[in-house]
Amino acid sequence: VEGARWARDVQRRGVPVGGHEARRLGRNEESRGLAGGGDLGRRDGQCGHLRFATAGCVDDGKATLIGRLLQDTKSIFEDQLHGVEDDSRRLNRTEVDLALLLDGLRAEREQGITIDVAYRYFSTPHRRFIIADTPGHEQYTRNMVTGASTADLSLILIDAENGITTQSKRHGFIAALLQVPHVVVAVNKMDLVGWSQERFDEIRHEYADFAAKLQIQDLSFVPVSARFGDNVVEPSAEMDWYEGLPLLRILETVYVAASRNLIDLRLPIQYVNRPDAGFRGYCGTIASGVLRRGDEIMILPGGKLSRVERIIGVDGDTDYAFAPQAVTVCLGDERDVSRGDMIVKPGNRPRIERELEVMLVWMDEQPLRVGSPYILRHTTQQIRGQVTELRYRIDPDELHRHSADELKLNEIGLARLQAFEPLLLDEYSTNRSTGSLVLIDRSEERRVGKECRSRWPPYH
Repeated sequence: VEGARWARDVQRRGVPVGGHEARRLGRNEESRGLAGGGDLGRRDGQCGHLRFATAGCVDDGKATLIGRLLQDTKSIFEDQLHGVEDDSRRLNRTEVDLALLLDGLRAEREQGITIDVAYRYFSTPHRRFIIADTPGHEQYTRNMVTGASTADLSLILIDAENGITTQSKRHGFIAALLQVPHVVVAVNKMDLVGWSQERFDEIRHEYADFAAKLQIQDLSFVPVSARFGDNVVEPSAEMDWYEGLPLLRILETVYVAASRNLIDLRLPIQYVNRPDAGFRGYCGTIASGVLRRGDEIMILPGGKLSRVERIIGVDGDTDYAFAPQAVTVCLGDERDVSRGDMIVKPGNRPRIERELEVMLVWMDEQPLRVGSPYILRHTTQQIRGQVTELRYRIDPDELHRHSADELKLNEIGLARLQAFEPLLLDEYSTNRSTGSLVLIDRSEERRVGKECRSRWPPYH
């Protein structure tokens, strides 16, 4: 219903269906300047947008660090800064608290912690950024999973004074579980340890030893002081022993195009747009791959073949489209296509399965129980299913496996699922969209689990 209303609204305003979402995120700039796959990689990898999520324990300074980034990059309006100054005085803060830029809920401001995921946008001459400020408290780990699930980079903060905690390791494990391509560990509050190189090296070596057990593709460390801005935007005069880049330069130069899958075409159908008898278009967001006009395609799960006659994007008709653009596709012949179907290449198809093994992050107050019925939300599908077996639970501190009969809030474990209808699946390591799904409690209609279909080392 929501997709139908969206499509009708877009049509009334004269915007091509499929282009509204791309316009909202500024992707029209990318599509106009591209001539092929090579240009796509260079443009998006070096000067496109970067989605990154912050993580860390309570009071590690995540919101303060983002506030410092926004202030030092001149991304805060004057009235916003005046508002933060007024709120800081009202809350009896001794200085301007930049964390108030992110902590929008009343409970967050009163307690000085992050509870919900807060999204902020800013840009520099080199790149556009989408920030997800996620909670640090163990109680809100599920919100951290939500923010990191779509991130290109995870920024994990560690308090230089308190050192590495179980929650620091939990966040690193979740980032690795979600296959976040890049992880930056920012050792914050270096001013409280006298800008000590020895303390930074101690934390760096300890966390690198832990991360070596995980499948993290790119791991880097940077010492910062969010309070004073050292090594956030500009190099720090207090830490002249640090020879690396400041945090902003790391974020501006990290190459993210290599993690985008432009090979395996996956277009889940969200909505069939038929405003009149002369037009039939299939709307959706390309999960991976590149789609060109004239391509032979297959519609799953039925397996019927067709050919792409027309692609409608943000600027109208286009010869090709790529992930993660939202498009409307018209086919050369009439086919029975509906929401939940998927357009793929005939020689490159996902697996069609009813039984699967998943790594599951549990997000509900009520524990997971084997045999209970759930709704499985996968791409644009919603089908019934159940958990048939809980293999083990993983301790995020030591990465050991433990036998378990249930999963409690924020626990992570390996489970087997049975779907009552076929699922179109890829390995999560190759496709984060089609390799993951969400469990929904049928009775309460609430999300209870986030799942990643991937292979992991045999933890003991």
